[in-house]
Amino acid sequence: MLDSRPLLWPTDFPLIQRRNLLTVQVNLGYRCNQSCQHCHVDAGPNRAEQMEAETIAEVLAFLDREPVATLDITGGAPELNPGFRDLVRGARARGVSVMDRCNLTILEEPGQEELAAFLADQGVEVVASLPCYLEDNVDAQRGRGVFEASLRGLRRLNALGYGDGVSGLELDLVYNPRGPDLPPPQCALEADYKRELASRYGIRFDRLLTLANMPIKRFGSLLQSTGRFGEYLDLLKTAHRAENLAAVMCRDLVSIDWRGYLYDCDFNQMLDLPLETPASERWHIRDLSAAALTGRPIRVGEHCYGCTAGQGSSCGGALH
Repeated sequence: MLDSRPLLWPTDFPLIQRRNLLTVQVNLGYRCNQSCQHCHVDAGPNRAEQMEAETIAEVLAFLDREPVATLDITGGAPELNPGFRDLVRGARARGVSVMDRCNLTILEEPGQEELAAFLADQGVEVVASLPCYLEDNVDAQRGRGVFEASLRGLRRLNALGYGDGVSGLELDLVYNPRGPDLPPPQCALEADYKRELASRYGIRFDRLLTLANMPIKRFGSLLQSTGRFGEYLDLLKTAHRAENLAAVMCRDLVSIDWRGYLYDCDFNQMLDLPLETPASERWHIRDLSAAALTGRPIRVGEHCYGCTAGQGSSCGGALH
């Protein structure tokens, strides 16, 4: 497993502060039906961590008391958590927009046959990982048969109105490189995806989001085992652009782990870097006040260059 110490301190990454909280990102657990090569969560079928119903209720209680615009639900495969649908329904009933970070193949898992229809009925934005429009590339990164299963999932979502530009059901795809490289320009790659997926498979979607691979957990271990860890960090640092600092996701987002504890981002969560507090105690969602976060310093490390390198990279894709 990756030794995270080189990522944490010392670092010359610029100091940044929080703005007003807009997005709550909730990790419902690390269990997943896939074990992707690039996964920064180290998720897989054998992971048992998952958010309990009591903590899900505390997330909804936070949405009751704070004017948050978006609930961003992630995992693992978050849909495998038994409380996933209750969380979605609860957030939508409170007028909060919901994003589901979906791996597409989950739509075919036993017990998930009605998942796509549920997401459409609730008006959930689907953010789906599809790291290429070519079968060999996807299967090499995510497992044999994943590409065809992903296409079936996309067709199912399309049939419900996702990606048609009319229904209001938004379908975004996510690209990340196979190896230690930066993503290509997002706009040009999106045009390629739309052309190829439409002409080859009759599939439509709204936006393509390009993400850099983070040198942590499974991908970080791969870099270390191939002797390319330092090389990749150097690439990220050399490609750093100061103008991306204004748009990094951690400035208006808080990440909540499966136990309910708070982090500046999902990557810090995986490195066990909790949100800094005056008393050096971990903050829990039950203790959170959005106003208390505004202006606080964000915990940074060498991995943060993954968000500012090149065109920038965040949960919402390229920053420029």
